[in-house]
Amino acid sequence: MVYDFDMELPPCGLYRTTGPIGQVEEGRLVYFHNHGNPGPGLYLPVEWKHNRAVFGDEGRTLEDPGLVRFLQPLPLEGFYRVVERFHCCEKQCRLFDEDALVQLGYNANAEPILFVPELVDAMLAIPAKGWKTSFDTLQNVRRLKVPVTHSAGSPKQ
Repeated sequence: MVYDFDMELPPCGLYRTTGPIGQVEEGRLVYFHNHGNPGPGLYLPVEWKHNRAVFGDEGRTLEDPGLVRFLQPLPLEGFYRVVERFHCCEKQCRLFDEDALVQLGYNANAEPILFVPELVDAMLAIPAKGWKTSFDTLQNVRRLKVPVTHSAGSPKQ
């Protein structure tokens, strides 16, 4: 079967699968590349560094471009400022105060997790433990512009 890859594909970035795409099941965190060799494809996380997903070098080629309908775009991983206070979940396990600094990351099931950095001995410490939250709560945060320098073995996006 021949597929039309001349159709417009979504931009490269983080996505959650909302249905099966080839061998990738629903509800997975993926990085979608709309170009590449041999073609557009999905890349799965292989590990996490500093609460950011690191994706494998070998993707799974998208055989049917129509399957992109099963890709839900996700807010970028990184640092955010809380613009309106909120609780992480219905159980109210953690309150995030207005103007607090948080780091957004995801688990393999593309569930958002918020981490709260702390100042320790004049250095910003990034905790390994965070709080699962919902996509609805992310309306209460705004992305911060933080310069990123990649070292060998660090996640790149």
